[in-house]
Amino acid sequence: MLDPLQRFKPELLGLMRIATGITFLEHGTQKLFGFPVPPPSRLAMPLLIFTGVLETLGAILITFGVRTRIVAFVLSGEMAVGYWWMHVRNSFYPIANGGEVMVLYCFVFLYLAAAGGGRWTFARG
Repeated sequence: MLDPLQRFKPELLGLMRIATGITFLEHGTQKLFGFPVPPPSRLAMPLLIFTGVLETLGAILITFGVRTRIVAFVLSGEMAVGYWWMHVRNSFYPIANGGEVMVLYCFVFLYLAAAGGGRWTFARG
């Protein structure tokens, strides 16, 4: 049943990369500019700036497919560290500790690090 979709694999991978980059961009702009909503107050200012820059620049690079594998690997690591540092202390379960988005981003970025950017990239990798 899903075999016909195989021929669209590179395009679907590209669409997933672009959608992930665009939605992840909000996490960086939230921390740097308070847009579209103010950042969480539980982060110290140096950490807020560091993660905001990493997420904003990383999201832009992911969206355009520039150095996708390297950037995705770094962002996957950031999400893993963030989850274990900020969320797991409240509960082990992502749905209970509010970290399900971080877990999902972590594994989507890990997949992009392994699979690459798919179609519509500005640079290979």
